[in-house]
Amino acid sequence: MRLSRWTLLWLLIVGVLVAIEVSVLTGVLSLSNILGFFVIFVFGLVVIAVLAIVGGVFLGMWASHSILSTQGFTPFEQEMLRMRQDLKQVVDRLDAIAERVGAANPVERKGP
Repeated sequence: MRLSRWTLLWLLIVGVLVAIEVSVLTGVLSLSNILGFFVIFVFGLVVIAVLAIVGGVFLGMWASHSILSTQGFTPFEQEMLRMRQDLKQVVDRLDAIAERVGAANPVERKGP
């Protein structure tokens, strides 16, 4: 499986956040500097917010697909089927007219 550049970027960002969190919990990194703590906090907040939005979008797409896929044809598909039936009727009527008139070479249809 090949990972895209965006996936690798987000994995790197999440890895940095995990490394910072582990270093703070183990005492390797001291957050006595208020400015540094603020920057790390904002960075983590932005990353979590972006990942939450992306996750919400994917969850919404999955849910809508699950809801809509259990139904029959969509309204667009139903209209296309009606148009196909109408076109078939028009072609049948034209064939009947061509037979009555005595057309030499009626057009042959392909398909059902």
